[in-house]
Amino acid sequence: MGYTHTPQDVHMYAEEASSSDSGRSSRASSPNSVLSYDGKAMLFGDYPDSGLDVLIVGAGLAGLTAAIECVRKGHRVRVLERGAEINTMGKLTGDMYFMGLSGTKFFKHWPAMAAEYDDISMQSCFLETFKHDGEQMIPPLKVSERLRAVGLDPNTPPGAFQMRPLVYRMFINQAERLNIPFLFSKRVLKYYETETRAGVETDEGEVFEADIVIAADGIGSKSQAIVGGKVRAASSGRAMWRAVFPVEVLDKDPEVKDFFSMMGEDPIVRTFLGPGTYGLTLNRDGTVCWIINHDATGTEKESWHHTVTSESVLANMDKSLTSSTAPEWAPILKKLIAITPPDTIVNFELFWRNPQQSWHSPLARVVQIGDCAHSFLPSSGNGATQAIEDAISLASCLEYGVKLGGIEAVPDAVKTHVQLRFLRCACAQKLGFSNAERLQDTDWQKVKLDPKKAQPKHPKWVWAHDPEAYVYENYEKGLRGVRAGVPLDQDPSIPPNYPPGYKWEPWNIDDIMRDLAAGKPVELGSGNWD
Repeated sequence: MGYTHTPQDVHMYAEEASSSDSGRSSRASSPNSVLSYDGKAMLFGDYPDSGLDVLIVGAGLAGLTAAIECVRKGHRVRVLERGAEINTMGKLTGDMYFMGLSGTKFFKHWPAMAAEYDDISMQSCFLETFKHDGEQMIPPLKVSERLRAVGLDPNTPPGAFQMRPLVYRMFINQAERLNIPFLFSKRVLKYYETETRAGVETDEGEVFEADIVIAADGIGSKSQAIVGGKVRAASSGRAMWRAVFPVEVLDKDPEVKDFFSMMGEDPIVRTFLGPGTYGLTLNRDGTVCWIINHDATGTEKESWHHTVTSESVLANMDKSLTSSTAPEWAPILKKLIAITPPDTIVNFELFWRNPQQSWHSPLARVVQIGDCAHSFLPSSGNGATQAIEDAISLASCLEYGVKLGGIEAVPDAVKTHVQLRFLRCACAQKLGFSNAERLQDTDWQKVKLDPKKAQPKHPKWVWAHDPEAYVYENYEKGLRGVRAGVPLDQDPSIPPNYPPGYKWEPWNIDDIMRDLAAGKPVELGSGNWD
């Protein structure tokens, strides 16, 4: 993908799209179409060239979404990637994750992307719940039936489990259709800024500059030096064993193949919930995944490249059960682990990080998105979603800000983006801790009365959010708040995109860990988190 990209390419693509897509908005000719946003899909080419040069560091989901949406908004984009190529399979992209509804709403602007997502999605997925020892607690139910059983709208799932490589490939396909330029093998060592520009320096002494630099290069990003220092990581004492492999591997054991099969032609997610731990398996066409949350054993790293043997997993998994009277893990799950191919099981250590309120450099020409700004536990089910939301919000704020005040308004746009995003992400981070605790300490007596107790919380304030619409509806009010120094939760004119009624209460990981050690539940704080 060593392609090039010019404004002429953009306009040519826009003209082709305009002639072939009858569903495009006709409001592109209106000079005020951005400011009068009414929720309709505005597709590629609906926005004029903004003149804004954007440099994105990192080609993960956050960086790719930022590139795709910035191009749609009329910005000029380049992406630096430290890898030698895009790897859409294998350890670099992990196995599966939960993709929330709020992170998929922008697909309405990209018909080809939406069609591909529908094709790879598990629309008719089943869910089944067991105790960790294999006793079935909730029989297989389609997602819609499970939602109905817990009093939620069966036609509006809050999200879905997805295969990370397939979703990542979908994003890459869209970037290729747009001819977004990627520069590979660019390891960024330094970020810098001036009053009017920002840039990066690589390990080979190269310098790249733009009107704004978006740091989307993950937890170890060098952007921390200019944004406010490295966020301290605290070990949670927990880790995740994760594996993905071809379904043909199940042929090694007929009993395992019979148990871990799909529901006819439909995928199925099975959860195994135990004292102080939980496991999850996914079966879909051609692929099997499994995940187990466990006590750290000293053999893990915070890396998707670090693998361990199935023998190591089997020797340690029962040790993670916090109840001395609990039975061992289900024999059938152990058999699945035993036949997992070598060099397949990743042992990923879980680190916790305090929320950081500063996501941008002093002059607001460098801004962080995704894990750079707010890392999530892999067990939170929200990290990828919030990273995508970040990118959509930032692209929209930049477009709105430049529309109002020109290129010199970039710092205002960046600050407004952070104003509209920080509380939401901090609350989503804390909810991730609570959901991890919920899965690890299931009260089965309560589950019998309320099946919601056997699954993570997916509240409406998380999944119903539309990050693009939120920017268009609240940008100018948010900017006024930035200039007046009024935090989002103290501005009654802006509807919350966080738990209704919540007021910011600074929290840190040390307090959470101390409470957990004392057997206290995670204290979420004020507001309605359900």
